[in-house]
Amino acid sequence: MPEGAYPLTFSVDYPDRSLDRLTTALRIFTVIPILIVLAALGGGQANVGLAFAGILFIPTLLMIVFRRKYPRWWYEWNLQFLRFSNRVSVYFALMDDRYPSTDEQQSVHLEFPYPNVERDLNRWLPLVKWFLAIPHYIVLFVLWILAVICVVIAWFAILFTGRYPEGLFRIVEGVLRWGNRVMAYAFLLITDRYPPFSFS
Repeated sequence: MPEGAYPLTFSVDYPDRSLDRLTTALRIFTVIPILIVLAALGGGQANVGLAFAGILFIPTLLMIVFRRKYPRWWYEWNLQFLRFSNRVSVYFALMDDRYPSTDEQQSVHLEFPYPNVERDLNRWLPLVKWFLAIPHYIVLFVLWILAVICVVIAWFAILFTGRYPEGLFRIVEGVLRWGNRVMAYAFLLITDRYPPFSFS
């Protein structure tokens, strides 16, 4: 990871090709089966974008506070669950016309390092990180509205031209990146670095 970079990195490959117009037109229906899978993994609740329901938050918080540990398999679960939920989000946002895989990264690249709890994390900060992130929730609420507008415009563009306008693509990608960084800080608890107010 480059020096000074935020611990969570996220990117989506821009589809520099014609996208499938039929599956784009019917995306609201074609996404339903994979949303059911995501909801089943998340304990019956699917929240496209953040997918908070499937993240191991409370157990991780308690382990960091009382044992100063982040169990490796909990880290792996959170990483893989967040990758999967982002593949579903990217598919739903029309950014890729390949059906979301449950295990392959496809066009979505999300990484964050395994935290060294004793060296890198304050044991008491997880109790308030969710609260400290409130300014981000407010900004993200507005940005999600912008992202939805971009996706609707992109839907029409894909139907008529077969292409996702790159400017709209980068806005939606930036909103997803922002949301994932807030998730890493406030709920995955993998870093104490406050997320930047930035798309990049």
